[in-house]
Amino acid sequence: MTEMVHGAAPVSVGEPLLPKWWRTIDRWTLLCVCALFGIGLLLGFAASPPLADRNGLPPFFYVQKQAIFGAMAFVVLLGCSMLTPRQVRRFGVLAFVLVFIALCLLPVFGTNFGKGAVRWYSLGFGSFQPSEFLKPAFVILAAWLMAASQDLDGPPGRLISFCVTLGLVAILVLQPDYGQASLILFGWGVMYFIAGAPWLLLIGIAGAVVAGGVFAYNASEHVQRRIDGYLATDIDPNTQIGYAANAIREGGIFGVGVGEGEVKSYLPDAHTDFIIAVAAEEYGLVLVLLVVVLYAIVVLRALARLLRERDPFVRYAGAGLASVLGMQAMINVGVAARLLPTKGMTLPFVSYGGSSVIAAGITVGMLLALTRTRPQGRIEDLLRRRGG
Repeated sequence: MTEMVHGAAPVSVGEPLLPKWWRTIDRWTLLCVCALFGIGLLLGFAASPPLADRNGLPPFFYVQKQAIFGAMAFVVLLGCSMLTPRQVRRFGVLAFVLVFIALCLLPVFGTNFGKGAVRWYSLGFGSFQPSEFLKPAFVILAAWLMAASQDLDGPPGRLISFCVTLGLVAILVLQPDYGQASLILFGWGVMYFIAGAPWLLLIGIAGAVVAGGVFAYNASEHVQRRIDGYLATDIDPNTQIGYAANAIREGGIFGVGVGEGEVKSYLPDAHTDFIIAVAAEEYGLVLVLLVVVLYAIVVLRALARLLRERDPFVRYAGAGLASVLGMQAMINVGVAARLLPTKGMTLPFVSYGGSSVIAAGITVGMLLALTRTRPQGRIEDLLRRRGG
């Protein structure tokens, strides 16, 4: 009956799941994600052997682990991409509850691995970082609340989502994890903007963010040191950003050659937060631009497909997932190029890390599910009906 009312194209009854999935999925996005992970493995062969040597492990130990993480992420991505929007909503809300509990228990059972911030659970065979999984789960929850607020006699979803956002930001800042807190706030802001937030409110929120940044600068010596280093005229060559800047400068357009880079031997986070510096040194600006273009394709194609959707939840959630993924990539590249202050943040699908790559797989999987071609999913049908 719904297809008859809205004039959507009929779907063949009993069509097998996989052929239907392949026909409706955004294959370009899937290809870009595979390319990003392939580039991550390629860079892992260069960046991880020095770390393995320092830890007394086989040279390609971390590459093998990343391949396992990638296989797990790809399975999760495919599974999430086959969900319906309703199933995505249910899965996201349930995941948010579980991850939120894990986040609250970090001060009791978590560890900092010597990095000063309690962000991980040590599992013996690996680690688990709840904040990585919090981002996609929060986006789904916030999108559901904002969409529900538009229903007749619906709940004050926008206000509730705002309160949840403030609570999460406060918890992350206490870790401290300003990077993930900024991503949460940014994703919520994008969704709220699409939902029709008043300009004055957005300006007020932006002012509050600036005030929060000033407070963090004055209250935290760690934040102050990083911002001062970013604003300094001269870069200390013995700092992470100094090594990264030198690697990018040495790499030039085409790089110094495969395996010839030196930054991987000096940077402790060359395989994670500064993986793009390894790419720039050994493969040059060409590979860096390719990585940037791949992320841009994923984000822009998602936003373009979402323009045809008339389901508010799908629009808000899809835009939130795409913006958070794109912003995280932009921050990582910007830090390495000294366009932004130093912030520990991985490059999705490229940096080493189980939590990072699996959470990115969930993010893109849900994004693919929301941007699949579906009956009644296009606003053109409704406009055509109204025009008739």
